Amino acid sequence: MPKRDYYDDPAAPAPNSLVVAVAAVVLDDAGRVLLIQRTDNDLWAIPGGAQDVGETTTAATVREVREETGLDIEITGLVGIYSDPRHVIAYDDGEVRQEFSICLRARPVGGQIAPSSESQHVYWVEPERLDQLNMHRSVRLRIDHGLQQNSEPYLS
Repeated sequence: MPKRDYYDDPAAPAPNSLVVAVAAVVLDDAGRVLLIQRTDNDLWAIPGGAQDVGETTTAATVREVREETGLDIEITGLVGIYSDPRHVIAYDDGEVRQEFSICLRARPVGGQIAPSSESQHVYWVEPERLDQLNMHRSVRLRIDHGLQQNSEPYLS
């Protein structure tokens, strides 16, 4: 389902839904960030997606990372909660979501990198290379917060 992100854009459609989303800033022992290149918009992103009814936030995050990257992770902390109403995501089916994302910090514990129907590429990326990749500002904000490893989570 292709999507388009809007941030503080007066031309953005009005949101008509709010869905709990999860994402993970996964760092390996070398300090590299796990990134995917999305199939729906070609942008680089951290793995994540919607939390399903009946699952916890951590279970949803582990599932989404596994589905999109092939890797198993262990949750190590909370990066932040992102709920800026100026950020909306419009889908081709007419759904327009207001951002609501819980971003967790994690480390890999198993599996093998494998792209999926949602991720055409999966790579470990050195932080100094992030500026070379095309990604939405909301994703970069989460990565920056995840790399800072603050003791307090980001809250918006």
